[in-house]
Amino acid sequence: MLIIAGHVQVAPERRDALVAEFADLVRRARAAPGCLDVAVTADSVDPGRINNFERWASQDDLDHWRSIAHARDIGDEVLDVQVSLFDASNERPPF
Repeated sequence: MLIIAGHVQVAPERRDALVAEFADLVRRARAAPGCLDVAVTADSVDPGRINNFERWASQDDLDHWRSIAHARDIGDEVLDVQVSLFDASNERPPF
């Protein structure tokens, strides 16, 4: 399983609009083969932070999604990026 997690910083006045623009992408990703979860959300305490979380069954599934996703490029609005991909080899309940 692959996990992509982190956040991007954007201008606070643009955050909510940018999160809304990703709603269609999130819906389509969740329906894609191998997608276990995707969320693009506004942070509850930082008005300029957008949180990103994804879980994919495999690299092939992620690669296929990326080839058809047609994600909007918000690079010109991103002030900072702290997003990483993690290869998770074990899963268990947290508590």
